[in-house]
Amino acid sequence: MSGTDVSVGIVGLGGMGKLHARSLETLGADVVAGADLVEAQRRQFEDEFSAQTYETHEGLVGEVDAVVVTTPNRFHEPITVAALEAGCDVLVEKPLAHSLESAERIVAAAAEADGICMVGFHNRHAASMAMFEDYQSQGRFGELTHVEANYVRRRGVPGPGSWFTDPELAGGGALLDIGVHALDLSLYALGFPEITEVSGVTRTTFGDGADYADPEGFGDSWDAETEAYEVDDSVSAFIRCANGQTISLEAAWATNREESMDMRIRGTEAGAQFDIGETNLTVLEAGTGGCDHYADVELTGDSSMKGYTAQDERFLEAVLAGTEPATNTIEQALTVQRVIDAIYRSSESGRSETISMPMLETSARAD
Repeated sequence: MSGTDVSVGIVGLGGMGKLHARSLETLGADVVAGADLVEAQRRQFEDEFSAQTYETHEGLVGEVDAVVVTTPNRFHEPITVAALEAGCDVLVEKPLAHSLESAERIVAAAAEADGICMVGFHNRHAASMAMFEDYQSQGRFGELTHVEANYVRRRGVPGPGSWFTDPELAGGGALLDIGVHALDLSLYALGFPEITEVSGVTRTTFGDGADYADPEGFGDSWDAETEAYEVDDSVSAFIRCANGQTISLEAAWATNREESMDMRIRGTEAGAQFDIGETNLTVLEAGTGGCDHYADVELTGDSSMKGYTAQDERFLEAVLAGTEPATNTIEQALTVQRVIDAIYRSSESGRSETISMPMLETSARAD
């Protein structure tokens, strides 16, 4: 996509912001601006991308064609809404927002805007998922019945005092940070079916303990006695769909079991297994040819196929075409947010919860 002539501004210049900037430059976009409250981040961004930088998003939203939002969750809404109202196209990182109410306000703003709004669930575009989608379109798996989704760290709590463990900034803990990836990928694999019931339990077990063991030093400057820690560090959830499909979700920053990013998708004809965001896919079948047997097929995907790059390419394609994206839509992201909200409500109430799925207006850009 070399020479797209799309000018891009990045809001949030940490690791994720720089990753998107490099990806978009590779694809031919012109990264011309960035915004971050931290001066050191701004200087580093200026040096690498020769871009104008600002403390806040206000300086760039009217000066670029497209905006990428990679800030803490709480700030997704004001930045995304401001960019949409200024006529920009927006790619906002997952989750859509820190709360369901905030996510709904973003969707309402997008419905009135001329620009598009796409949400950063990059694992959909990894080689493993691309191969799964192709085989599924050919009917290889039959009818999909259940997804077992895992995103589990043995010890990997962000340090107390970071925005990840601040409920006001993040909106939640492990579920909103990493569980959201596994949940989105599960719903995406099933085609975003109608959801009838959500049950879940969230736990705060490890991060608020002064004796928390962190062998790999995942959390910087650990001091549980002086820093607040009020978010979940693990979640177990079960989701029922109207057509009988189900999802079981395990996500954790810390728990006493082996690490796993394993997705297991069951179908009536075959099953699939792969690690979230990775390259390879295993197809699991059984047959009767010659004798009753199992057939496990290992597919080795293109290792150069990166989810972030493919996602950013889809975003630029939508910007250039002036049409709503075919994937990573804001409506899908809102469904993910509603399920997350229901999991938290279920954990608090101790019973299963339902979610409201009203019809959503499409963006004015699609007219």
